Amino acid sequence: MAETFTPSGRPLWAEIDLDALAYNLRFLKARTGKAQIAAVVKANAYGHGAVGISRFLLEEGVDALAVVSTEEALQLRRAGITAPILVMGPTPPQDAPHLVELEVIPTIASYEGALALAEAAAQRGKVQPVHLKVDTGLNRFGLPPNEAVALAQAIRQMASLRLEGLFTHFASAEEGDKDYTIDQFRHFMNVCLQIPWVNLRHVANTATIIDMPELCLEMARPGLGLYGYLPPGMAASLDLRPVLSLKARLMRIIDVPAGQTVSYGRTWQAQRPSRVGLVPCGYADGLPRALSNRGWMLVRGQRAPIVGRICMDMTLIDITHIPHAQVGDEVVIIGRQGEEEVSAEHIAFLCDTIVYEVLSGIGPRVPRVFIKGGQVKAIETFAPAFQQYATTLIPRGRS
Repeated sequence: MAETFTPSGRPLWAEIDLDALAYNLRFLKARTGKAQIAAVVKANAYGHGAVGISRFLLEEGVDALAVVSTEEALQLRRAGITAPILVMGPTPPQDAPHLVELEVIPTIASYEGALALAEAAAQRGKVQPVHLKVDTGLNRFGLPPNEAVALAQAIRQMASLRLEGLFTHFASAEEGDKDYTIDQFRHFMNVCLQIPWVNLRHVANTATIIDMPELCLEMARPGLGLYGYLPPGMAASLDLRPVLSLKARLMRIIDVPAGQTVSYGRTWQAQRPSRVGLVPCGYADGLPRALSNRGWMLVRGQRAPIVGRICMDMTLIDITHIPHAQVGDEVVIIGRQGEEEVSAEHIAFLCDTIVYEVLSGIGPRVPRVFIKGGQVKAIETFAPAFQQYATTLIPRGRS
């Protein structure tokens, strides 16, 4: 039986298993050799809570963090994180003063951006480190090889800039056919040969670390693998451990007579006298609306089908076959309960999407509760009052 309680707020939270995160990091580091690790914590650490994840990974020995925007870097700096932060995405020239002040490492892909950073750094008497992105075939962000070499040579003449690193992004590293990845790598290494004064190079994401660890070079950038999942198309036999569980409490149980309908659009009709549970989680929290009448949650170790349309803030589940279910019971939306599991991968399959979208879509109003050794270590939420009852909310005993 689940522990029950009366919280002072909405009983929905994401548990972040730091022991699983540490295990995944060790697994990936074992394949990277002597390469530095830049942990990718963009998109709120793939939905896991960027600040708490970053702090823990730094304690576990990662060398740097990687985000995609100035705003994400600012969040980490405001949280007191002083480690190197690589901003991998494009930043407009007007962000240059902020990037210099934040002491982060921006990615350069234009002369105008380099010049703006050089001027901002010179005005502050600093030498600004930057990385240069080479587009070798993803055709998204970065410079083609010839232009990248020219920009690198121009940056070398700017006294207030230091070209610290070079990188590229593989388009299909997770696929079984590695020919395109090898071709991209060859183009990248040809650029490196023309820029021999830069000795920090990185191309390896999770798929590359696992399938082609020889490409890790001086730095690797694990992302999804840290959080316990593999990119689509890769063999699922590796022993990575999912880090996130999404949980709630049953807030109400409704007796629905046969023939009655529930939720918007009346898309589900009770075929028998039914008991329907109300779960405080909806599409605004990241639960895909496409799971309406298709997915399920776990209550007392049993599958409870989602019935009716998922709402913005709430979802209904059929618990008729779980007669002892009661208000306050733990509901597992993503994760394991007893012998049953709802994985983020299965949710992605049902919604015809990828696990990245499922995880990163978990909204900011869902508190992230960081667990290590069975104890609550930290809470990341925009509602500080949640912290007053978090240790009651998440008992580590029976489930």
